[in-house]
Amino acid sequence: MKVTNLDYISANPLLPEVRDAMIEAIKKDYGNPSSAHSLGDEARNILEKARERVALLINSPSPDDIVFTSSGTESINHAIKGVAFANAKKGKHIITSNIEHNSVLKSLRRLTKSGYRVTSVEVDKNGLVDPANVHKAITDQTILISIMHGNNEIGTIQPIKELCCIAREKNVLFHSDCVTSVGIMPVDVQELGIDLISFSANQFNGPSGVGGLYIRKGVNLWPLIDGGGQENGRRAGTENLIGIIGMGVAAEFAHQEMQSRLSHMKKLKNRLITGLKEKIDDIIINGHPELSLPNLVSLSVKYIEGESIVLMLDEEKIIVSTRSACASGSLRASHVLLSIDLDYADAQGTLVITFGKATTEDEIDRFINVLKNVVATLRDMSPLYKKSNT
Repeated sequence: MKVTNLDYISANPLLPEVRDAMIEAIKKDYGNPSSAHSLGDEARNILEKARERVALLINSPSPDDIVFTSSGTESINHAIKGVAFANAKKGKHIITSNIEHNSVLKSLRRLTKSGYRVTSVEVDKNGLVDPANVHKAITDQTILISIMHGNNEIGTIQPIKELCCIAREKNVLFHSDCVTSVGIMPVDVQELGIDLISFSANQFNGPSGVGGLYIRKGVNLWPLIDGGGQENGRRAGTENLIGIIGMGVAAEFAHQEMQSRLSHMKKLKNRLITGLKEKIDDIIINGHPELSLPNLVSLSVKYIEGESIVLMLDEEKIIVSTRSACASGSLRASHVLLSIDLDYADAQGTLVITFGKATTEDEIDRFINVLKNVVATLRDMSPLYKKSNT
């Protein structure tokens, strides 16, 4: 039986065109882009072509504003710590939200050990930040606001453009973790008026192990990695040329197919939510009902644990997640779900279902039907469910 992959957020499958481009690049045996000879020149031209493709995907004013990294996590660390270190003389106050990815939260936690102060703004029951609360939190010591675009566990999309306007008005830099949204939905850095965004190739059918950081021209931040002068002196180390080639191809397809992919994913999402509500009782659809990622559904199934559901679905060759892959080893309830006032038991019964270009309606329908049977089986064994029905 074919595997039904509904865990695209952990890593989108490579497009065949991306795989082919990377294999061809390996066969060509390119030189080092920093080398001052013909092999280096050829490699550098290929590198810059990929940079142009990525810049086009986010409508960057210049390809030079793109820095290639090893992952979304590195990009986030670079943005937050780089701004913090470069602007420490101005102030040591940073604002974020309480539903950020661990790469943001742990970067900020590290900075607090060096004297930085962090204000975490709460979200409402739909996971939405109130811009008025961000405005209120700004002080004359604030140097950075870091709030994610689309949440990786509940899908809620934040009002980034409005938040950027507030930051610009107060002369504060704004960074957004856009790992889950770049290549999935339109992210236009010029329209948003944003200073820095982090993103990753594996979210839009590119390879794992390569990410990007957009830095608006004029933004001052320190490099995290010292060494050579690669990436215009902003990120030392020989570039992962093969991965970057793959990222460039994936970015080009994501840009060209954006509207058709969006239409497809929205149709699948509507079909999924409608089917879940019709066939399974006592469930909660988390996140904002409208301002949400088109490829993600967060589902809390009452009275049973999400891990048990995942294991039983896996036996049926259906792959889903319980939370971010970066935190799936933790036994604690998700901080994101607790932040939207989900109780501990419901948070533990939550699935994250994500899909993409290759997902079919038949796969969505099969998932709903199999999940219905899995839930019925587990609830028959659940003392919580039995108690609720007595």
